[in-house]
Amino acid sequence: MNQRRVFLKGLAGLGAAVVCQKLSASPSCAKTPAQTAGPFYPGESQFFPDNDLTRVPGASRPALGEIIYIEGRVQDLLCQPVADVNVEIWQACASGRYNNDRDPNPAPLDPAFKYWGETFTDAQGRFNFKTIKPGAYPATEDWDRPPHIHVRVAKRGYKDLITQMYFKGDPLNDEDLILKSTPADQRSSLIVEFRPVAIESGATLGEFGITIEKV
Repeated sequence: MNQRRVFLKGLAGLGAAVVCQKLSASPSCAKTPAQTAGPFYPGESQFFPDNDLTRVPGASRPALGEIIYIEGRVQDLLCQPVADVNVEIWQACASGRYNNDRDPNPAPLDPAFKYWGETFTDAQGRFNFKTIKPGAYPATEDWDRPPHIHVRVAKRGYKDLITQMYFKGDPLNDEDLILKSTPADQRSSLIVEFRPVAIESGATLGEFGITIEKV
């Protein structure tokens, strides 16, 4: 083999190594853990675009409870934003009760709270909601569920994902059977820290990132 062929072969090998290095360096994001929808999903027909759950048309007051803002970004397994994703949330009111006939909780409903809403991600995969921190509630005689918000994300070409978002620092998180069903090294992706925000006096804001995978 002459020197020119040896040189070209060396260049080809170097090029392959560079390509492999770039592929191995490609970012990857772990899929958000799925969790149960629970028995109180209101049904798709009940949703319409509205990302403010704190006011009901005609109500004389806003919803009871601590106002929170949720901001998030939906991305794929390559950490790229996914636009036009349908994001649904549903939750209990401040007393811990769902607006669902199957909820046996005797706590009072809040007629000024919407209980569920939906929105779509923008070109950067971002979404946001204004709602209240839900109350804890008894799931069984010896198990109280911590405050949490159910989330469903869907877009054609991607696998639907249903999960739940929890609040950092709540003592009920440590013993929650549903949260504990998620592997310990993945639970932190479902637990959100809320901080005071200048948007509204007394309100807090948390960021909840969601990663979905293609079909």
